[in-house]
Amino acid sequence: MTTSTRPATTWLRRFHPTDQAPVRLFCLPHAGGSASYYFPVSRALTPAADVIAVQYPGRQDRRNEPCVDDVRRLADLISVEMLPWCDRPVALFGHSLGATLGFEVALRLEAAGTIPLTLFASGRRAPSRHRENEHVHASPDAQLLSTIRRMSGTDPAVLADEELLRSILPAIRADYKAAETYRYQPGPPLTCPIEVLNGTTDPEVTETEAAAWTTHTTGPCTFHTYDGGHFYLNDHAPTVINLIRERVAR
Repeated sequence: MTTSTRPATTWLRRFHPTDQAPVRLFCLPHAGGSASYYFPVSRALTPAADVIAVQYPGRQDRRNEPCVDDVRRLADLISVEMLPWCDRPVALFGHSLGATLGFEVALRLEAAGTIPLTLFASGRRAPSRHRENEHVHASPDAQLLSTIRRMSGTDPAVLADEELLRSILPAIRADYKAAETYRYQPGPPLTCPIEVLNGTTDPEVTETEAAAWTTHTTGPCTFHTYDGGHFYLNDHAPTVINLIRERVAR
């Protein structure tokens, strides 16, 4: 299938189109994140992989679109957009909320006959593990902003611009609601391998919560830990990118 035969989409971003790449890597952002977070990943992996980053509604060039605050609804919408691009082997990388979404999208791709090469689940506990006391999405603006700053995953320039930061609060709040209200619905596990990546001091994921990813696939499940917190990626990007390159090539 060529690019010209695919319908135009606002959901997917190809920063470095590589039609001849042997594999496609779909990247799903964290809560409050956008497709541009994965621009460096696209640049580093081209031409070994055709990197396609997902752009959720309610941010950047989609800021005037209604946000989607439900993981399964998002997964339904995203998987429909991805399927026309599954004309070659695909892999999924998701961080935080993106990892949960990656799991739900992978379930839908497998149901449609596309078995991902790998699901990279970064910075997120297993789908079957949830915490009842998470209500950040319902907190006042000041508390939500404090949480964002504490997680250290937002561009410092954005954090320094109070007006800009408040303009993206609706998208952040919707993403947090999606992540915090998600509840796993038991069903057949994935068959694709899962690579679980976490920071050693991430308060969002305990060792036990991460270990439970093994129950969500009949394939191999491998664990990787890196010094750092929830956004360990910012300090270990080259190492993580090399891991992705190695796994999708293999």
